[in-house]
Amino acid sequence: MTYAPVTPSRENLDRAVAGDGLRAVYQPIVSLPDGRVVGYEALARWPHLTGVPREDVFTYAVRTGRAAVLERHCIEAAIGGARDAGLAPGSTLFINCEATAPFLSRSDSDVLSRGAERFRLVFEVTERSLLAHPPDLLRKVVALREEGFAIALDDVGADMNALALLDVLAPDVIKLDMSLVQSRPHYEQARTWAAVLAHHERAGARVLAEGIETVEHLDRALALGATLGQGYRFGHPAPMAGGATAETPSPPIRTQHPCVDFGSPFDTVASHQSTSVASQQSTSGDSIPVAIHRHDKATVVALSRYLEQQALEASDPPMVLTALQEAKFFAGETRARYERLAMRSPLVAVFGRDVPDHLGSGIHGVRFDRNDSLRHQWIVLALGANIATALVSREVPTHNGSGRDGDRVFDMTSINDRTLVTGVARQLLSRMLTPAHPNHRGLVN
Repeated sequence: MTYAPVTPSRENLDRAVAGDGLRAVYQPIVSLPDGRVVGYEALARWPHLTGVPREDVFTYAVRTGRAAVLERHCIEAAIGGARDAGLAPGSTLFINCEATAPFLSRSDSDVLSRGAERFRLVFEVTERSLLAHPPDLLRKVVALREEGFAIALDDVGADMNALALLDVLAPDVIKLDMSLVQSRPHYEQARTWAAVLAHHERAGARVLAEGIETVEHLDRALALGATLGQGYRFGHPAPMAGGATAETPSPPIRTQHPCVDFGSPFDTVASHQSTSVASQQSTSGDSIPVAIHRHDKATVVALSRYLEQQALEASDPPMVLTALQEAKFFAGETRARYERLAMRSPLVAVFGRDVPDHLGSGIHGVRFDRNDSLRHQWIVLALGANIATALVSREVPTHNGSGRDGDRVFDMTSINDRTLVTGVARQLLSRMLTPAHPNHRGLVN
C-alpha cells in the first residue's frame, strides 16, 4: 500500500523553517576498503511533520526568502546534536547547505565557531540547480573556502550539465548520486564516471558513493573508484549514539584554496607560456617562440566562431564564457548563436563593459568596471567534462580608437591545456561576484 504525501499547512511550514521540532540524525560514512567509520552526515528531520517530504520545508524556505534562516538552524542542530552526544573531537561531520543561501560565518554563529574547533566540518553543496544562480553559488563556495571548510559536491550524476563545474569548484569530496550505484551501468553513467575519474586524477578529490545497500552496490561503488561510502548497508540515519567515534579518513580530506582570481586572463596565459618556453630553452638549448600571434579582428572572430561551434557539437555540453569588450558586439548572428548555445549548455555568460545582467534566453550578462583588464581582451572559452579550450586575445594598444573596426589588431593565443583553461574560467567567473573582492589572489589548483 502506498500513501500520498501529506500537504502541510503554511503554519506548520513556518514553524519548521523557524526551527521548531527540528532534529538532526546522522548516517555513518565509511572507508570502503575496510568498513571503518570515518565520519557522519547530519540530516535534518521534523518528526512531527509525518508524511511531509523534507524537501517541501526547504523549498518553502527558499520561496519565502528564509533559506538562510533554515540553513542556520540546520547547521547549529547538526553541530549541537553531535556535541551533545559526545562525538569524539576531531571527527569528520558532513553538513548540507544550499547553494543559494547566504553564507553563515563563524563570526555569525558561536555554535558554528565552536563546532569548527571541535570537529572537521565538510559542507555539502547539492548539485541540483547549481547553475541556476551562478553568482550565489560562487559566493557560497568562496566564503566556505576562506573560512577553511572542506567542500563536498553532492548528488553528482543527477544532472550531467553540472559536471562542467568540477574543475572550477574543485570540490574536496565528490559524492556520487545513488542512481549510479543502484542501477545497471548505461551510457549516461559511463560519461559521469569518466568525468569524475578524470577530475579525481587531476585534482585528487575523494570519491564517496551514496546509497550502498547490498554487496552488489558495494562492488559497483568500488568499480566506480569510490573509497568512501554510505548507505543502509552501513547504517540508517538515526540519532547519534553516545560517545560515537570516527577515525580520520586516510588519506585525509584536504581543503583547497579559494577558487577566485581577478587577474588578467591574457597576462596569465602569456606568463605561463613564457615560463614554459624558458624552461624548455634551459633544457634543450633551442629557442622556442611564445605561441602568441598577431591577427586582425576578422581572423579573431572567425576563430571564435569555430570554437563556439565546437561547443555546440560537444557530446557533453560545456559552459561557454565570452568576453567581447562591449555590448554592441553581442548582436545579430553572434546573439543567435549564443541563444542556441544556451539551449544546451549548463552556463552561458557574456562579459562586457556595458552588457545588461540578463541577455535573454538564459544568457547571463556580466558587466565589468571600465578599468578592468578585460576591457581590451576578447575571449571565448568552453569548459566541460570532455572539452577544455579557449581563445584568449588582447587588442594591440596602438590600434585602440583607430576609428575603423576592420583595422583592429589583436595578439592572440589558443589553449587546450585544462589547467590553463580552468584558470581563465575562474578569472572570468570571479567577475560574477558582487561585490567583487579585489584582494583575492589568483589560485589555480
